[in-house]
Amino acid sequence: MQNLPYWPLSGYYFFYFAFVGAMSPFWGLYLKSLEFDAFQIGVLMSLLQGMRIFAPNLWGWIADHYGKRVFIVRLAAAMSLACYVGVFFGTGFLWLFAVMSLMSFFWSAALPLVEAITLSHLGARTERYGRIRLWGSIGFIVAVVGLGYVLDFTPIRVLLWAVLGVMAGLVLLSGRVPEARVVPHDTDHLPVWHIVRQPQVLALIAASFLMAAAHGPYYTFYTIYLVDHGYSKSDVGWLWALGVVAEIGVFLWMPRLFRVFPLQRILLFSLAMAVVRFLIIAWGVDRVGLMLFAQVLHAATFGSYHASAVALIHHYFRGRHQARGQGIYNSVASGAGGTVGGLYSGYSWDALGPGLTYTIAAGCALLALALAAWKVRDPPPIRPGRLMQ
Repeated sequence: MQNLPYWPLSGYYFFYFAFVGAMSPFWGLYLKSLEFDAFQIGVLMSLLQGMRIFAPNLWGWIADHYGKRVFIVRLAAAMSLACYVGVFFGTGFLWLFAVMSLMSFFWSAALPLVEAITLSHLGARTERYGRIRLWGSIGFIVAVVGLGYVLDFTPIRVLLWAVLGVMAGLVLLSGRVPEARVVPHDTDHLPVWHIVRQPQVLALIAASFLMAAAHGPYYTFYTIYLVDHGYSKSDVGWLWALGVVAEIGVFLWMPRLFRVFPLQRILLFSLAMAVVRFLIIAWGVDRVGLMLFAQVLHAATFGSYHASAVALIHHYFRGRHQARGQGIYNSVASGAGGTVGGLYSGYSWDALGPGLTYTIAAGCALLALALAAWKVRDPPPIRPGRLMQ
C-alpha cells in the first residue's frame, strides 16, 4: 500500500468504532439505570441514527462544494467531544435528549467523509478497503470486550468516562488523516439527484433503509435482552465481539470475495442471512449455541453487506459526488432506517415482546432482499478493483 496513509486511516476507524462498541451495547444499560422506560431508551438510542437523516447530507454537500473534507472530519470530532461532555452535568430525559442530539449531529458527519477519503486514497485498489476498515472492527472488539468485563465489577457510570477517553482518541487521530485528490468524472456537471433517481440507486438506498431498520432492535435492546435472560455482561461482550471477529474475517477475505462474486450477489446473500439471523435471535435466546451461530452471521449481515453496499454507492456516485453519495446513503440508510428501527423497537418491545420485535426485524430484512433482487444491478465496470476510474 505504497503512498497510502494506512495507519492514520486505520487509526481513525479504530477509535470511531470503539465509540460504537461502547455506546451500542452498553449505553442502553446506562439509560436503564436512570430508570427510563423502553420507549424513552428507544428514543434516546435512536438519536445516534436519527441525526444521520440530514447531517451527513449537509456536511457532504459542504465538503463537495468547498473541497474541505478533512477539515470537516476534524471539526466534527472536536465538536462531538465538546457536546458529549454534557452527559456529566445532568441525567434528565430532556437534558440527555439535547446533549445526545447535538453530539450526534457532529458525530454523524464524519464517517461518510472518511469513507470517501479512504476510497479516494485507494484509487483503483478499492478491494483493499477491507484491510483498512477491519481496524474499526478491532476497535469495536477492544471496547465491547473490555467494557463487558469492567462493567461486571464497576458501576455503570464508569461507561461515561470510557466513552470520553475514546472520543479524545478520535480527536487526536482525526488530526492525522490527510486529504485525498478527487478524480474528475464526466458526470460532475450533473446534479446529484440525476444519479439518485436512477432505479438501481433508489432500490439500493431503499433496501439499505430496510436493512438498517431491521437492525434497530439489535443495536437498541440486544444487550438488555441477553442480560434479562441470564447472560453476564462479560458474556454479552464476548457475543458482540464474536460477531465482529466474523466481520473481520470477511474484510480480510474481501479482495478474493469481490473477484469471484458480483457485488449484487454478495448483497443478496447478506440480506438473506439477516432474515435467518433475526429469527434465531427472536426465538433461540435461551440456547447458547444458536446465539453463537447468530453472531457468526454478523459476517454477512454487516461485513459483506456493508462492503458491497458501500462499493455499489461508490460505483454510482463518481468524481465530485463521492462525499455527497456516501452522505445520502448514510442519511437514508443508517439515519432514517436506524431511527425507524430504534423507534418501532422501543414501542414493540413492551407492547409485543422481544420475540415478535425481532421477527419484525426479520420481515424488514426480507423486504430488503426482495427489493434488491428486483432492481439492484452491478453497474459497469463490474470489477470493484476499478471503481474509481
